[in-house]
Order: sequence, then C-alpha cells, then structure tokens
Amino acid sequence: MTFFDHLDALRKNLVRIVLAILIFTILAFIFKDIIFDDIIFGPKDPDFPTNQWFCSLGLYMDIPELCINKLSFNTINTDLSGQFRLHLMVSLIAGLILAFPYLIWELWRFIKPALKQKEIEKFKGFISFASILFFIGIFFGYFIISPLTINFLFNYEASSQITNLIDIDSYLTTIITLVLVSGLIFELPVLIFLLSNLGVLTPEFLRKYRRHSIVVIFIVAAIITPPDVFSQVLVGLPLVGLYEFGIGISARVQRKRNSS
Repeated sequence: MTFFDHLDALRKNLVRIVLAILIFTILAFIFKDIIFDDIIFGPKDPDFPTNQWFCSLGLYMDIPELCINKLSFNTINTDLSGQFRLHLMVSLIAGLILAFPYLIWELWRFIKPALKQKEIEKFKGFISFASILFFIGIFFGYFIISPLTINFLFNYEASSQITNLIDIDSYLTTIITLVLVSGLIFELPVLIFLLSNLGVLTPEFLRKYRRHSIVVIFIVAAIITPPDVFSQVLVGLPLVGLYEFGIGISARVQRKRNSS
C-alpha cells in the first residue's frame, strides 16, 4: 500500500470511531437523568455505596472521620447557557468512555495488516486487556477517589466567614478529571507491555527503579487525593500493585522473546 492508501484506510477507521462515539454520546444525552442524577451527583449523596461503606468502616474502627459526605449539598449554575453546555460536554465524555473498547479495536484493525503472524500472536487479547484496565480505573476513580475528594474539598474551611456555594462547572470538572485520570493511570501495565515489546523497557530496569517509582506513585496519589494519609495509601497501594503487575508482564514478554 502507498502512503495515500494507508491514509485512506486510517480515514475510514477514524470515521467509524467518530460514529461510535456519536452514537454513545446521543444515548448519554437522551438518558440525562441517569447520567446526572444517578452517576454524576452520586458521590456527594450520603446514600452513595462508598459513603455508606466508609461510614460502616468508621463505626467498626471507632474512627468517625471516615464517615464521609454525611450531608448532601446543592450545586448552582451562574451561566445562562451553562446547563445545556455542560449537558453536551458530559454526554460527549460519556460517549468517549463507553466507546473506548471500540476505539482500541479500530486502531488494532488499522495496525494489524502491517504485523507479522508472530507479532499478532503477541498482542492476542490486547483489546480486552486494555479495556478491562481502563474501566477498572474509571470505577476506582468514581467509587473511591471522587467521594474522598468531594468530602475533603467541600468540608475544608479556610475561614468560618466563607460559605461554600458549589458551581456546577467546578463540580463536574473535578469529578470528570479524577475519573478520567484514574482510567488512564490504570493503563500503566498496557504502556509497559507495549514498551517491553519494543525493547524500550526490561524487567531488570523496572526492578532497579522500583523504589523511585513507588515514591513517584505516592506523589501522584498525594496530588489527586485529599491530603490525608488514609486516602493517599488507599490510592497509592493499587498503583504500586499495577507497577508490580507491569514488571511481571515485562518479564513474560522477555521470556517469550528469548524463547523465539
């Protein structure tokens, strides 16, 4: 195939990806009550599963501070077109998240013809692997990081003379950022897998810089969570687990390369 043939093939893949995202975006736009009332505003509700779980844990451990988001709060909109604009933005982001497996599959369809049979075998199950990790990250960000962050930021008080009136734009930006960043962070083993296949990373390198990586992980955890040790450990430990999982993946890639 010539360069323009490849370009034409990529254009077709991109068109199908855009159509898939559009379909999911329209569905999210239609079911706005579920998207906003049940999903977006869920983490701030005292009845949210995570909030109830933390409350139960706090009662069991006699740590009342773990009982988070005990009081729900209302959000405000100060822009005439704000609600419509936010409805469109949230629908588009929901469409991107839901279409993620299809997006990966289309990119794989574009790359696959250029690979040899042995290379194709290496990437067997890649789409499922990447999609599962992405959605685990999304759920982790939504059910764990978001409620903790909401609880800290809403209850933080610089002065008793300041009243919190939460703008909907600020609330949505916080939730969406936390969830998407978490989903992308959980793709760490996928990145390690790709770089290991390219020969850029080795398990020896990852083990050598394990301590440095753990420090970086907990710095990241401190940035994306409230500044308390419990939240940082709760987020940091799964990320350390992902790094160790990545070492195992890199070692497996190296063994296969050595045996072939």
